Amino acid sequence: RSKMARNYDRAITVFSPDGHLFQVEYALEAVAKGTTAVGIRGKEVVVLGVEKRSAAKLQDPRTVRKICLLDDHVCMAFAGLSADARVLVNRARVQCQNHRLTVEDPATVEYITRYLAQMKQTYTQSNGKRPFGVSALIAGFDPDGTPRLYQTDPSGIYSAWQANSIGRSAKTVREFLEKNYTEEIAADEASAKKLALRALLEVVQSGSKNVELAIMRRGQPLEILSSTEVDAIVATIEADKEAESKAKAKAATA
Repeated sequence: RSKMARNYDRAITVFSPDGHLFQVEYALEAVAKGTTAVGIRGKEVVVLGVEKRSAAKLQDPRTVRKICLLDDHVCMAFAGLSADARVLVNRARVQCQNHRLTVEDPATVEYITRYLAQMKQTYTQSNGKRPFGVSALIAGFDPDGTPRLYQTDPSGIYSAWQANSIGRSAKTVREFLEKNYTEEIAADEASAKKLALRALLEVVQSGSKNVELAIMRRGQPLEILSSTEVDAIVATIEADKEAESKAKAKAATA
């Protein structure tokens, strides 16, 4: 039997001799093949941006969502298997309502992130189950008004970020964010939206028509930007690039 065949038949609960859980690594590969998602944590806002697959001609595009609301103050963008993500979203929504019913306060963003991470981890060590093929960016505001951005992956790890990316070409986008994210950008809503869109356009070939951008402000509901608003931000990005190239050309000839 080939090496690939031997790898695929390993049980989820069995480590390989060199310390790998292959099914978890395959789940991470499923995430890497998913559409790109970006998250930016600002001072007063959190921004999520996603690459959308082109909808079929007769398909209702409203039914294809990569950004989901978990509670009034928490939202999630995901990369990977949409069916797996739907299960996680539904479980998270129920948990948010359970928390409100029990404690009479909304859950913190870390609480709901930890809940999802624990659920994912359980599926990496249970017979008869497979890992969730989903990574998620979970963004929102704590009850005290603090903005938060967390990432989870199929292994059950979660971590807090100022800006991050998941899905296809996540490393390229993350490097772009590392170079361009600053405290000044985080403090300005328009700059945060522009940075999220610039990061996505680094890897999305078809431009703004296949990009979705959502913004959540403190104490306000999630707002998904219309295509007209996204096009307007793209226009300012293009204008900035043109001005920058002209300035470079002028400096070169001086």
